[in-house]
Amino acid sequence: MTSLSKDNSLIQLKKPPYILSVWIFALLLFGFTFKNSLEEMATVWINVEEYGHGFFIPVISIYLLWIRRRELKFVEQYKESLPGLSIVIVGLILFVLGGLATLKTIEQYAFIITVTGFFTVAFGLPGLRVGAIPLLFLIFMVPFPPFILNNLSSKLQLISSWLGVEFIRACDIMVYLEGNVIDLGGYKLQVVDACSGLRYLFPLASLSFLCAYLFRGPFWQKTLIFLSSAPLTIFMNSFRIGVIGIMVDNWGTKMAEGFLHEFEGWIIFLICMALLFIEMWLFSWISGKKVPLTELVLIPSEWSGNIKQADPEIKFNKSVFMLLLLLFSAAIASHYIQGREDIIPARKAFLNFPLHLGKWQGRNDYLSQTYLNDMKLTDYVIINYTQPESGSINFYSAYYQSQRKGVSVHSPKGCIPGDGWQITQFGQRNIPDIKLDNNVLQVNRAVIEKSGSRQLVYYWFQQRGRTITNEYLVKWYLFYDAIAMNRTDGSLIRLVTSVGEAEDLEVADQRLQSFMKDLMPEMPDYIPGKLFAEHIN
Repeated sequence: MTSLSKDNSLIQLKKPPYILSVWIFALLLFGFTFKNSLEEMATVWINVEEYGHGFFIPVISIYLLWIRRRELKFVEQYKESLPGLSIVIVGLILFVLGGLATLKTIEQYAFIITVTGFFTVAFGLPGLRVGAIPLLFLIFMVPFPPFILNNLSSKLQLISSWLGVEFIRACDIMVYLEGNVIDLGGYKLQVVDACSGLRYLFPLASLSFLCAYLFRGPFWQKTLIFLSSAPLTIFMNSFRIGVIGIMVDNWGTKMAEGFLHEFEGWIIFLICMALLFIEMWLFSWISGKKVPLTELVLIPSEWSGNIKQADPEIKFNKSVFMLLLLLFSAAIASHYIQGREDIIPARKAFLNFPLHLGKWQGRNDYLSQTYLNDMKLTDYVIINYTQPESGSINFYSAYYQSQRKGVSVHSPKGCIPGDGWQITQFGQRNIPDIKLDNNVLQVNRAVIEKSGSRQLVYYWFQQRGRTITNEYLVKWYLFYDAIAMNRTDGSLIRLVTSVGEAEDLEVADQRLQSFMKDLMPEMPDYIPGKLFAEHIN
């Protein structure tokens, strides 16, 4: 049924349908290998408004490749596919590592890398040069990891709140801003996560990338068109918040609720798109082209099939067998990984945490259900400890038995400003005479202020025997330990004490450190270290 040519690297089949069937089988195997990752991504597109545009991204990429298909040519030599196989190997290794750590974002980026390698196996480096931008466009369909999304959202909330208040003040309306809360006197508006502007930023960034690709202008103009999506979004979202504040001040809180609130969001997004096209028109005017608005992002005529070249003849060489072998191996590894269970160390529940620590007397406090729904923690404790001679300390710890699938510790650094507190000092401090899990304790130290009040905050992340102060190192060790130890448990520990108006900060430091000497002996029972006596599956 098949015959080998004199060129051993080329396998020629007599009937093209057989050739096509091999490529189709490879594509099906590829889809099966990444099935769970793609399902997870589609779930985010459906349930998270910021990524509702995700369904359109692969469709647009496929269309851009299809209209340039006559520029593509299947490679015939094995060595021409070697760069593609190398890219596939990198993508599949990343996929397996992401699966071991159960970090879906890594698996999803691995999918894009593997797609790029698959494409290069078929069409070689010349084909990759043709398809590079459409393949790069696929990046916009992958959701950001939750911890990056949360940090970005909190920062955009603060910026949008500040600019929105400036718009309100420009209209001679008295307004006071405290964190993300806009106080209009008779009404208070809170700029929540949904108002951060991310639901505009992500689709607008995708659109601006596509427009920059199709815009007929120099590279620096294309770059500015893409980068302008962020300031455009922030400015217009802030303007929207300002308009809502003005409307609420005049007609009440119904202006910030229901259909009208959602409709305003769509209007703002359409204005952002209009401003993007005006920006491109100005660039064309500066370049002396003066292109009409309707022709700013036209597909070049040489892509649209006007050239007299036949569709590429489907071929394959020995590299296809290597590609199939790699995909089979990754599929088997993925199946094995799916059955891998987390090791969950035994620990005491925070319900049993002592209310008496040395001379400190404690009283329990609790989080509202709204916060619990957002944080998705396994266990937590909040206790207000007091000692007549020293003052009071708020102790809080959140424990996660698993930080896979986007569930992870929230950093106080992102939450503090949202509550209206300003961080006036921030750094790290070593406390050599206090140890936890046999490590000298290092903590993040922050001085925060609001409405004339001051507080001193210590916090750190206790993660599988490590004391960590950097949020990004937490993510690195989470990835490493998920693979090496099959554990992703961890916790946040935070201590807060009020600082009197005339009190020296060093006195507050001594108060926290004195309390920690009584606290640390209790912690190993509630937060498992690197070594533990038993575990529960």
